[in-house]
Amino acid sequence: MSTQLDKLKEIEKSVGELLAKAGSQADLDQIRADYLGRKGALSEIMKSVKDLPPEERPAFGQAVNRLKNELDAKFAERAEQIKTSAKPQKRAGSPDHRKLPEDITLPGKHDYLGKRHVLLAMLDEIIEVFHGMGFSVADGPDVDTAFNNFDALNTPQNHPSRDIGDTFYIEGNTPDDDNPLLLRTHTSPVQIRTMLSQDPPLRIIAPGRCYRKDAIDATHYISFWQCEGLYVDKHVTMADLKGVLIAFAREILGPETQIRFRPHFFPFTEPSVEYDFSCICKGAGCRLCKGSGWVEISGAGMVDPEVFSAVGYDPEKWSGYAFGMGVERIALIRHGIDDIRLLYQNDLRFLRQF
Repeated sequence: MSTQLDKLKEIEKSVGELLAKAGSQADLDQIRADYLGRKGALSEIMKSVKDLPPEERPAFGQAVNRLKNELDAKFAERAEQIKTSAKPQKRAGSPDHRKLPEDITLPGKHDYLGKRHVLLAMLDEIIEVFHGMGFSVADGPDVDTAFNNFDALNTPQNHPSRDIGDTFYIEGNTPDDDNPLLLRTHTSPVQIRTMLSQDPPLRIIAPGRCYRKDAIDATHYISFWQCEGLYVDKHVTMADLKGVLIAFAREILGPETQIRFRPHFFPFTEPSVEYDFSCICKGAGCRLCKGSGWVEISGAGMVDPEVFSAVGYDPEKWSGYAFGMGVERIALIRHGIDDIRLLYQNDLRFLRQF
């Protein structure tokens, strides 16, 4: 073991000489990496402990730890010396040099603890509610293919949402390419990925960020959070879908919350509806519901048989429903916020309210 101890002494000597010459924090960082880093000299010596007799290993390990502690102390001491020498020297007798008396009547400083952003806290609650209904969480990439985002969802080639003016395509990709890459416009691609990889029955939610070239206003933003749901089994009906959405609305927003369904068209569901939640507002001046008392949440419906065929499910055997919801919309209703832009301005005066 004497050879290994000699190497430790050489490291201690070399580090001492280098620290004496170091003139900046960058120099100290480089020396630390060379000798105490994961691939440093000290780590390399530690690898040789397996070659020592078992009875010598404890003593050698103690010697390595002792050296590491001593070097850490030397690094800290040298860092303080460099920091002190970098400060401008003040002339004795100058006003800045004289120590002013401490004013103990001044208010103390308060350190604010960080917490979850209001949107992510809302998303956590949404996931918890659906988890209680038996849904599991599925995830997927923000950048996906046109097949997962459009084709497998029965969206025709001439649909307006495919246009480059509505969807963010990855640089070098265009709508006319064969299966181009894009920023997903909804989390429905997660449903497609899940159905392609799992056999039914399944019950999932797909939370995540989406991207659309929407005009920014009080209720729209170019990037937003969405949570979609999918349930596939035998004999699933529209009544199951309505029951889940009503139960969710009253659990997340309170038992007095009302929900309404409006006929609509989506290429991936048939029949399709848009659904709204009642707004917590003060009347006609509300920018969120524009005085109607209702806030559009998203779309829903029974999964179109063409979607099942695209993922290899037998539409004669399986049925299911799908729904989506904007997390921002739920947060706006929940907290009485009338402008989605407030959620993205990073104003701590606003965010600390939640």
